[in-house]
Amino acid sequence: MSIITIIGSGNMASAIGTRAAKHGHTVEVMGRNTTKVRALADQIGNGAIVGPFGETPAGDIVILALLYSGVLDVVRHYGNALSGKILVDITNPFNAEGSGLVTTSGDSASQQIAGAAPKGTHVVKAFNSIFGGVLAEDKSMDAFLAGDDAEAKGRVAEFLESMDMRPLDAGGLEATYLLEWIAIFLVDLARSGAGFEIALGAGVL
Repeated sequence: MSIITIIGSGNMASAIGTRAAKHGHTVEVMGRNTTKVRALADQIGNGAIVGPFGETPAGDIVILALLYSGVLDVVRHYGNALSGKILVDITNPFNAEGSGLVTTSGDSASQQIAGAAPKGTHVVKAFNSIFGGVLAEDKSMDAFLAGDDAEAKGRVAEFLESMDMRPLDAGGLEATYLLEWIAIFLVDLARSGAGFEIALGAGVL
């Protein structure tokens, strides 16, 4: 398996990192708060390591497990250290009420990240429409992804498959705005009585 780098130390970082480690990947965790990052690496176990914040990630796939409000600052802080990496954007740019987005068509969070990232970096949207608790259950599920670079999407798809997830290609970076709205739809379903244990998928009838 491979080294997967996660920037962030919250619930989604924990869910993705734990699942990846269980399925044989080495997980590198990076973040501003060293205490939280070390605690997360200990929680993930299975050889998880801590990388210095702002330095070149060990993994070719770098998961941005961050809030939308801070993700662009982090990408700019890393700068050329991210060159050539595949950035997996899991952010959801919800408004304060969680009823809509602060992004617009053609200017999704993923597109903004792509604009801030150094040359040679590819952005793929994934994980944003899966609740952390559901992901942590380690059950088979569908996972939507989108991005402009076919090779980068292929690498992320392989990573998803290695964790018993079925990758569903939603299209190019322009489709990432739609994935952000899908996350709103999922949250609305959960709040309307479906609960936060649900997951979206696709099937043939």
